[in-house]
Amino acid sequence: MIDLRRLHVLRAVAHYGTVTAAARALHVTPSAASQQIRQLARELGVDLLEPQGRGVRLTPAAESLLAHADAIQARWEQAELDLRAGHGTPGGPLRVTGFPVAVSVLLAPMAARLRARHPRLSVRIREAGVPDSFDLLFEGEADLAVVEATPRNPPMGDARFDQRPLLDDPFDLVVPEDHPLAGRDRVDLAEAAREAWIAPVPESPCRPHVMSACGAAGFTPDVVHHALDWNVTAHLVAHRLGVALIPRLAHTAPHLPVARVPCAGRPHRKLLTCTRRAGHRRPAVAAALEELRALARTAVA
Repeated sequence: MIDLRRLHVLRAVAHYGTVTAAARALHVTPSAASQQIRQLARELGVDLLEPQGRGVRLTPAAESLLAHADAIQARWEQAELDLRAGHGTPGGPLRVTGFPVAVSVLLAPMAARLRARHPRLSVRIREAGVPDSFDLLFEGEADLAVVEATPRNPPMGDARFDQRPLLDDPFDLVVPEDHPLAGRDRVDLAEAAREAWIAPVPESPCRPHVMSACGAAGFTPDVVHHALDWNVTAHLVAHRLGVALIPRLAHTAPHLPVARVPCAGRPHRKLLTCTRRAGHRRPAVAAALEELRALARTAVA
């Protein structure tokens, strides 16, 4: 019989990409993780890892085994749900995670609503970036995440996760309050093609959205400043150092002398809810998803 603990190590190697990263996440040494994989390979009589450059990659046999491993994990979670089916009232701890805007605009008010409606439920919020949120779900350290859709996310059909659309968050062009484009009902981004631009840092999930929106308008922005935080971006705009695209959900300091202008074509980013496969059926998670969907209907004016 396959040792499920060794199977979990293989799943971690596949998720994190290297034995070292998987070992770190599992709080074991790389040599211990490698030994678990070797023992699993001997039990099955197949090779599971093969050299690739300085690292390793999964063999076709390992990929096939992982499909079964993910199905086993999903069935195990479903078994837990079935055992608790008689306790349909949301209760106990609910661990949720999300990036800063999601926490501020969605997860915090969701937690407040759940506390008022389900006193037996204890919501625990953890701020985390998109990749870290998927890691926390995979590790069982989070039950629900609000993430931004990015090309680096696991595919929507990934058997480990259940990802569902929550809302589209449009980008507004943010300019100094006395800028010629300020006060317009709508602006074509091409009208800002000759401006100096402030863009998200290269590793930001929003960076591709900004560059794609400008590309769709027919130009490559002259990016002279980079920022990680949307309030920092707004302050740079307020000091007339450039213009920027800022998501509507990102609340900036109200005293700043800047104007938001909706964009033609409505460039936007997509926000998703994500649980482990079958996790959305848990009463606490289902209650949280219901509140999130209600908040999403009014979040973007």
